[in-house]
Amino acid sequence: MEFRLLEYFLAVAREQNITAAAESLHISQPALSTQLKALETELGKQLLIRGVKGSRKVVLTEEGMILRKRAEEMISLMRRTEEEITGSNDTIAGNVFIGAGETETVRLFAQVAKKLQQKYPDIRYHISSGNAEHVLEYLDKGLIDFGLLFTEIDLQKYEAVPVPIKDIWGVLMRRDSPLAEKEAICPEDLWDKPLIVSHQKGDNIYLGRWIKREESELHIVATYNLIFNASLLVDEGLGYALCYDKLINTQGSNLCFRPFSPRLEARGFIVWKKYQIFSKASKVFIDYLKKEIQKKGCICTGI
Repeated sequence: MEFRLLEYFLAVAREQNITAAAESLHISQPALSTQLKALETELGKQLLIRGVKGSRKVVLTEEGMILRKRAEEMISLMRRTEEEITGSNDTIAGNVFIGAGETETVRLFAQVAKKLQQKYPDIRYHISSGNAEHVLEYLDKGLIDFGLLFTEIDLQKYEAVPVPIKDIWGVLMRRDSPLAEKEAICPEDLWDKPLIVSHQKGDNIYLGRWIKREESELHIVATYNLIFNASLLVDEGLGYALCYDKLINTQGSNLCFRPFSPRLEARGFIVWKKYQIFSKASKVFIDYLKKEIQKKGCICTGI
């Protein structure tokens, strides 16, 4: 399967119209149609449904949707590989790919990138947001250079450096909620309350120990992946969101944050695959990041 055919297919998937895709690719519509037919013949599967409801619109079949996802990953890896091989020996430029969840620790990445900006202005940073499963999947596929995780790390598979910033667990709630009168929230305060919790598996370990209840014993009304979406549910009065501090700006809003008591902290790790070969840009970034962590008093030689 040629990468050129994958690029053609992705253009059609993006435009949802063969003629428009042909124009964006600067080839003729018949030539593009022939190439797409050849791709379907090679795979032995129909990838596109043409002429939906009498229009010129095309939609992807189930097999087409699978190919689109894999093709995007393959094209991304191919371009990254070309960039790393053909880059100048004297110039440090290129892309740094980082996967992370919603956390104040991302500010550390920003601080390092800012320090590098003047010396290496041609480095570009890409942040992919997601939970631990998302970050690990992207690491394993080589789609990101580093991941930021708040879960147990498989040290047989990954290198890990602890970060000096610890996120504080607590409750995001409406200011008119009964618990808003308290300075801190105890486990028993939440046992009978409607809760909105992260569906990240690693978080369940922290919270289960702290709240002293099994998940089945709690009144969980919703789960979230992005805390901003959870904050909208809280604002509408659906329940109390368990989350990290400083992720939602509560000033001037109907919401407030109260920390857990006893205090519960989440410790993060910068993670990458063992024996990974970094691009020059990624190598410079991780070296500066380690120096910044050392300045903040964190041991970088292990966990």
